[in-house]
Amino acid sequence: MTNSINPVSVPKKTLASGEQIPCIGMGTFGSDRFTATEIADAVAGAISCGYRMFDCAAVYGNEDLIGRVFAKAIVDGIVKREELFITSKVWNDMHGKGDVLISCEKTLKDLQLENVDLYFVHWPFPNYHAPGCAGDARNPDSKPFSVNRFMSTWRQMEELVDKGLVRYIGMSSMTIPKLDAVLPLCRIKPAAIEMELHPSFQQEELFNYCVERDIQPIGFCPIGSP
Repeated sequence: MTNSINPVSVPKKTLASGEQIPCIGMGTFGSDRFTATEIADAVAGAISCGYRMFDCAAVYGNEDLIGRVFAKAIVDGIVKREELFITSKVWNDMHGKGDVLISCEKTLKDLQLENVDLYFVHWPFPNYHAPGCAGDARNPDSKPFSVNRFMSTWRQMEELVDKGLVRYIGMSSMTIPKLDAVLPLCRIKPAAIEMELHPSFQQEELFNYCVERDIQPIGFCPIGSP
């Protein structure tokens, strides 16, 4: 394609393990504006254009269709699996005992992968909001952050690494006080922290906190958020 970019020329960041990943990736959230088919079609186009990093999540409701795109691109010889860096996330309603494994196995089945490169705890608490609910909706059963609850979830994340189902694990939408509380308790340190990061919301202190600890910051909504 004349408008494609050679993935080799895309700048890289180096994880604590020494592995390099692309600086630029494609997010696959869009259920508030686009259908799952439209998102999957966009992923297919992005692969053809040179994107190699894709950020998925169970709650986005499109991993099954994206998985078909990944499988076809690999079979068609457009890309090799090892050239892709694919992330996904466990949603808030799957933090219970044994639930993280169930969630990950469904993601792997949907994405048609043997493993996920990086798997995040999507939010640091198990507060569930029904799909399609209003932005100001409030769950009366919501619970505040708890170190013990979070670490119970994180222990399950660590088991995913032990089982070879994911290569790296990460956290998302954390704060420095939360990280101060949980990082000393981690057997496997997060490889990355996802955070909202754009010119209008730079989170410089959190960004530097992660860099100083060899944790890769990954920004979502990089060009802004309403």
